[in-house]
Amino acid sequence: MLEKLKEKVYKANLDLVDKGLVIHTWGNVSGRDKESGFIVIKPSGVSYDLMNPEHMVVIDRDGRVIEGKFKPSTDAPTHLLLYRTFESLGGVVHTHSSYATSWAQAGRAIPPFGTTHADHYYGEVPCTRLLTKKETETEYEINTGKIIVERLGDIDPLTVPSVLVNGHGPFCWGTNAENAVYNAVALEEIAKMAFYTVLLGKTEPISQYLLDKHFKRKHGNDAYYGQDKK
Repeated sequence: MLEKLKEKVYKANLDLVDKGLVIHTWGNVSGRDKESGFIVIKPSGVSYDLMNPEHMVVIDRDGRVIEGKFKPSTDAPTHLLLYRTFESLGGVVHTHSSYATSWAQAGRAIPPFGTTHADHYYGEVPCTRLLTKKETETEYEINTGKIIVERLGDIDPLTVPSVLVNGHGPFCWGTNAENAVYNAVALEEIAKMAFYTVLLGKTEPISQYLLDKHFKRKHGNDAYYGQDKK
């Protein structure tokens, strides 16, 4: 079942290791099949060195295992809530990458300090509020998804494809699993640049007109970056 998607999600998970975004068994990638609505996700606690495509777990939108001999990632409820909320998402990634997680642990959004940021995010990379004690003790992973959705508000998630969960780490997404990993890689580099920018004393973001220019030349109907699609 969904063998092609399993292969893609498997490779996307390995990409997290290859790109230096995870160590040990940290992090996970999922992908959604548009036709069935089923989600393919990394198994919980299985080493990247030992994984293969057959280890990927197929779950439905309510988290029931449809196929697979392993338990799905413990973050699956967070992934599922994001998919249920945002129909445009085809892939979700969670990492504990060093720089993005540092901003999350500080409880700070990442301001758009320059055009590299603006090429990928239409505004700051937002940070959620902290979960309450009750929210942490009961349905922790679902509540993690809820505060991500709460923080995004009416923002189009594909214009700001990452949120920092306060005290925890980043969740990223995209049109598919590969695109979600791409955004996670971009986030980590942007978080690194922002960290050094703050150390150098800059605190103000770039102008709105420069942010608009760089984001819109790559995204949307009037984008002109890259080659024409034929």
